[in-house]
Amino acid sequence: MDEKVTRATDALLESYNSDGIKIHHLDRRPLPSHAEIIRVLIASHELLFPGYIGAQGLTGESLRLHTESRMAWLYEVLTEQIGRALNHGKELSEDCCSNARQAAECAADFIAAFPALRQTLATDVQAAYDEDPAATCLDEIIFSYPGLYAVMVYRLAHHLHRAGIPLLPRIMTEHAHHRTGIDIHPGTEIGSSFFVDHGTGVVIGSTAVIGNNVKIYQGVTLGAFSFDRDAAGRLIRNTKRHPTIEDDVVIYAGASVLGGDTVIGRGSVIGGNVWLT
Repeated sequence: MDEKVTRATDALLESYNSDGIKIHHLDRRPLPSHAEIIRVLIASHELLFPGYIGAQGLTGESLRLHTESRMAWLYEVLTEQIGRALNHGKELSEDCCSNARQAAECAADFIAAFPALRQTLATDVQAAYDEDPAATCLDEIIFSYPGLYAVMVYRLAHHLHRAGIPLLPRIMTEHAHHRTGIDIHPGTEIGSSFFVDHGTGVVIGSTAVIGNNVKIYQGVTLGAFSFDRDAAGRLIRNTKRHPTIEDDVVIYAGASVLGGDTVIGRGSVIGGNVWLT
């Protein structure tokens, strides 16, 4: 091996032992797999919108067999990934049996939520069709609208977030952010019939609350106005920093609605490129 590469290897290994701020994960239990989480999203997408994603032409008994197979795979993989997330930061020697049981229960709860989740997603699809005159049919929305994909991933991630599962919810929503340009934190509370039109540049913060039948356009930020700090200068966390949007609100492109005390009342229409606090 080239001498420069050898020296670089030695220096890199040394840095692993001398990091002031640790940016490695060594001598710990395995972290969740980013690739496996994406596969979980793909399988979930297929189960939530059968016939659009993955296998096609399924009918009768073939549909049951295929669904059972995908559900079994999802349960197995998600149990493993949730277990890894729950074990995050634990030493290799620590007993994690209780986490394994919790992981299996959480994975089962996640899958059990799919029928209700499909009902909510159906309202999101219908809202997109009702509010977008460019939409020719529901199929077009399910196949191609980035806003629907981002909202679907958010709803999956939100279930895990509410269950207290670390890491996985953010991996999911940041994947959707990377794919669509729409950034929805999994901690956000969002009602039914939610439509993000176009979507690029939308940011929705972790403590935002959004009611039913809300429509937002590209470039909208539902964000924090400022970050409070304690006497030592550290950020004060776990406070409501993002706005509340009540039912039947429309927020047009480029608007910024900021602050945890800000409430946009029912039926309001917020114009484009405004700044509200």
